[in-house]
Amino acid sequence: MSSPTASASGFLNRLKLRHPAQLVVAAFVIGIGIGTALLSLPIAAQSGDSPPLVIAVFTATSALCVTGLVVVDTATYWTTFGHVVILVLIQVGGLGIMTMASALVLVVSRRLGLRTRLTAQAQTGAVDLGDVRRLLLGAVIISATLEGVIALVLTWRYWTAYDQSLAQSLYDGFFHAISAFNNAGFMLYSDGWMRFAEDPVMSLTVVFGVVAGSLGFPVLFELRRELLRPRAWSIHTKLTLGTSGLLLAAGTLAITLIEWNNAQTLGRLSFEGKLLAGFFQGAMPRSGGFNTVDYSEMEEASWLITDVLMFIGGGSAGTGGGIKVTTFAVLGLMIVAEARGTPSVNVFNRRVPSVVQRQAVSVALLGVAAVMLPSIAMLLMTDLELDRALFEVISAAGTVGLSTGVTPDLPAPAQYLLVALMLLGRIGPITLASALALRQTLQLYRLPEERPIVG
Repeated sequence: MSSPTASASGFLNRLKLRHPAQLVVAAFVIGIGIGTALLSLPIAAQSGDSPPLVIAVFTATSALCVTGLVVVDTATYWTTFGHVVILVLIQVGGLGIMTMASALVLVVSRRLGLRTRLTAQAQTGAVDLGDVRRLLLGAVIISATLEGVIALVLTWRYWTAYDQSLAQSLYDGFFHAISAFNNAGFMLYSDGWMRFAEDPVMSLTVVFGVVAGSLGFPVLFELRRELLRPRAWSIHTKLTLGTSGLLLAAGTLAITLIEWNNAQTLGRLSFEGKLLAGFFQGAMPRSGGFNTVDYSEMEEASWLITDVLMFIGGGSAGTGGGIKVTTFAVLGLMIVAEARGTPSVNVFNRRVPSVVQRQAVSVALLGVAAVMLPSIAMLLMTDLELDRALFEVISAAGTVGLSTGVTPDLPAPAQYLLVALMLLGRIGPITLASALALRQTLQLYRLPEERPIVG
């Protein structure tokens, strides 16, 4: 009798999923299907009736792809069972289905096959196959540790400052800790996180979770080993931390200044509250999805700044979305090198390989296409103005979850468009393109060189 492992391997072979990226795509699609089935059960909805398919599919995709966009009020529409399903999907999606599966294989068998290691590499962003084993266990340990710390702080605050029972405080604390670290943006309150706009403990704890999760597991793993030795950090870690810090500061400053006197957002808060809320909104486009102000009331300039930050997103191999901060950093370094007339792109006394530069350009251009074409489609499907349509599309494609409040009122075709964008944003344009490729070819020759005129 064949073993379950052999049967699963035979099933995957029959599906002809030869490339690791294909396994990642297939796993997320299957996960969305399972989540949709569970959320379609009458026990999942407060009404006691089976939710419509579009609601179940949208919510399952948003949770598994750690986005946070919703078409119904999470707090009032779903039962405790529905909340648990959403939470499990968030955790599975945050770590990555294939990362979790590979970690379980490692624990059981103490060894990884080449196919499994390649799959895990595609999901974790490991630099080479030798890093995969450590990254798998490191991702699980780091996630559990940081989520536990965040949950305990939130639980303590709920219990001591908001007069909640210990059981309710634990439930709310762990739900929002997992949602924050995995950059999911799901909240158990109809007004989002606005009730905590001037509470530094609640706001800063969530910001810490969002930023930590968005850095990426390779960076967190390296910081765990070399936190006090910055000179030993890799180029990837230095670029991720430096660019993330710069974008956080720029976003905070811009949004705070623009919204300072807006009576519907920061203007209603105290001086300290304005600074705290401005910092909070500057951090959330990393892919967090939490909000302490009403985004529908923000200035259009703030929307545009948020669009840019959401498009860039978080760190590679993290729970954030977007084209990634390292992609943005490499593009910036390429511009600087071209402006200086230097033949190579250098940073921190290292040269960036040309293949990485090509990858950065490819990811950025695919990201632009993934935003522009759906935005045009959204304008044709709805009566939204460009700024709101663009905001929702970028939020979905960047798996951010921030919204100007129009998502629940969109027609079903537009909501399904956002479902596709959330899936695309989670697995990544390059991963999707690789999954669709039937084979790789090796070019054994080079054509004569001729330069076109650029610019």
